[in-house]
Amino acid sequence: MDAIELFNQTTLECSKLITQRYSTSFTIGIKTLDKKLHMPIYGIYGFVRFADEIVDTFHQQDKSLLLQQFKEDTYRAIETGISLNPVLHAFQLIVNKYNIPLEYIEAFLVSMEMDLDAKKYDDSKYKEYIYGSAEVVGLMCLKVFCEGNEELFEKLKTPACKLGSAFQKVNFLRDIKSDYEERGRVYFPGVDYKHFDQIVKTQIEEDIQQDFNDSLIGIEQLPTSAKLGVRVAYMYYQKLFDKIKSLPADTITKKRIRIPNSQKLSLLVGTYFETKLGIL
Repeated sequence: MDAIELFNQTTLECSKLITQRYSTSFTIGIKTLDKKLHMPIYGIYGFVRFADEIVDTFHQQDKSLLLQQFKEDTYRAIETGISLNPVLHAFQLIVNKYNIPLEYIEAFLVSMEMDLDAKKYDDSKYKEYIYGSAEVVGLMCLKVFCEGNEELFEKLKTPACKLGSAFQKVNFLRDIKSDYEERGRVYFPGVDYKHFDQIVKTQIEEDIQQDFNDSLIGIEQLPTSAKLGVRVAYMYYQKLFDKIKSLPADTITKKRIRIPNSQKLSLLVGTYFETKLGIL
């Protein structure tokens, strides 16, 4: 391994560490992908995670300035093929290798900018936010999964967006308490947090379930190298969603709903064997 390869590998391992520290479920999902896909997906997650941290964590800093600098550094890294920020260097490696369109990155960063100011969303802004914060991340991953097969990528774009949308909306339900109390945000259009009831909750859940249903056809057509990992992510989020659905509206406005790590591992093992046996 020469010096450049060492640098590249080290930056990708930094993104791997970030993934492991911030998301147990995402780490489990990545481990079920073919090994050749691990580092590319870690590279995408590290970038997404750090951008999200800017808008959600650094409350004593000028978030707008930090995000603008991050954005400028991202595009510079992609253009020049190098960054001394390990997260951005790892990300540009993946963007340039898999020809991830800049429009996806721009849409994602616009959604992050929306989090700086927007507290309530109308239908149009809600759709824009979900596209940028979740659907394009799914499309970035799909670019990696398809490994240059543009025909397959185009075929699976819509299901990939539906899956990303389902995941993000489940996150909104799971985090509805912290989003409102800590950040003053309510993502669901037309929803008054103080009057969040079972009728509203059921309407949101029906929309989410439709996204899950529409995404299934895409999972079945993924390359073998990616299918198990995406299936595990789907099953994990569906299980989390089922748990949320089983609870009354006032419960999810009082606490964050979680799936214990032991259940995540059990889900991983069960999904692995069911997929291998052709049950799923």
